[in-house]
Amino acid sequence: MRFVEGETSTGASHLKDIMSRIRVVEVLRLLKRTHTYNELSRASGLPVTVLNRYIKGRVLPSQDRSKLLLKTFQNMFDLSLEVKKRIVFDKNGYFDNTPILSDTFLSRAIAKEVARRFADRRITKVLSPAVDGIPIAVHVADEFGVDLIIAKKAKEVGIESFIEESYVPSYSGVLMSLYLPKKTISSKDRVMIVDDVIRSGETQRALINVANRVGASVAGIFILVSIGTLWQKELRLPSSCQLEILVKLPAPGRT
Repeated sequence: MRFVEGETSTGASHLKDIMSRIRVVEVLRLLKRTHTYNELSRASGLPVTVLNRYIKGRVLPSQDRSKLLLKTFQNMFDLSLEVKKRIVFDKNGYFDNTPILSDTFLSRAIAKEVARRFADRRITKVLSPAVDGIPIAVHVADEFGVDLIIAKKAKEVGIESFIEESYVPSYSGVLMSLYLPKKTISSKDRVMIVDDVIRSGETQRALINVANRVGASVAGIFILVSIGTLWQKELRLPSSCQLEILVKLPAPGRT
């Protein structure tokens, strides 16, 4: 059983408070990968045994202690820096995103940051293209408590009708299409698009068009990593759409 320091009552009113305490635990777990317990103890002033209980999930810190810990560790933990450390470009200007997407602790921390940034957007669906955007999108949808819908590159059997959007990626010169089952999205939805990387903006533009086809509102777009600035002309964001990018990198070969 998990106990919470300072908890005197339960109910929906405490959900936000508890989630903020859980965020501190996620930060501690990430820091523990690169710091010893003794280092974290010296930085926080807390005994190793207490930190161990937090990291192992046996107890959550109190609200006041959570605020102090976040303030203490903000100089030791930078979410964008944690992502940047995992990015190494090859000679062709591409990078392997596996070290980012396979790290579940990091993905959850990213999702919590996304939920904080888009807290007032009233998101009802998270939309992501197959396949690399899905790991982060799953955690984001879970944070908002909404369904994740995936735009795939091929039609699947057993589904009667699709929303189809075709486009030509500039790097390939080949016609590509995204398919979304019609019943997964409606004009009442406020959609957040989540993707791992944006370079040209063409895929993300196609996702915006998919939502527009059924009259859904694109309330937000979250991109983990942007490469260069060419995508800015292609994307053409709706005026009411909030765009957030965690890590912005220049195109390879540029400073």
